[in-house]
Amino acid sequence: MNILTKFRILKPASEVFEAFVDPLRIGNFWWSSSSERWEQGKRITLRYDEYNAEVNIKVTEIDINKKIVFKWGELEENTVTISMKEVDELSTIIEVNEEGFNENEDEIIHTLVDNKEGWVYVLTCLKAYLEFGITNLRAGIVK
Repeated sequence: MNILTKFRILKPASEVFEAFVDPLRIGNFWWSSSSERWEQGKRITLRYDEYNAEVNIKVTEIDINKKIVFKWGELEENTVTISMKEVDELSTIIEVNEEGFNENEDEIIHTLVDNKEGWVYVLTCLKAYLEFGITNLRAGIVK
């Protein structure tokens, strides 16, 4: 099972890509911090200071300005693919596909809705950051 979320960002793919992989930029829209630059084969620690949360990811594929693939979850059971398709020099379609959900889980509907909500929020914050310079939305979601 998977969830798919797409947004149009009015920036070139290179800026969208760098927002994710650059540890100095990711804190402007998603996590508080990233332990290092995202590169294929690296294990990265992402920290969310406001929620006292930390998660480790394993970056499995990088195609510069086009795709980022990583695994996360307790057993790295979910795979997230972030694809960037540059429509023109000022516009990019970003697509986030998360797969690996257990369809036999008792709370699968809640899990899917929760994760979809999270990705919509992340991409909303990314759009606000890249297009309008807004950096204070990322910690606003309440569960």
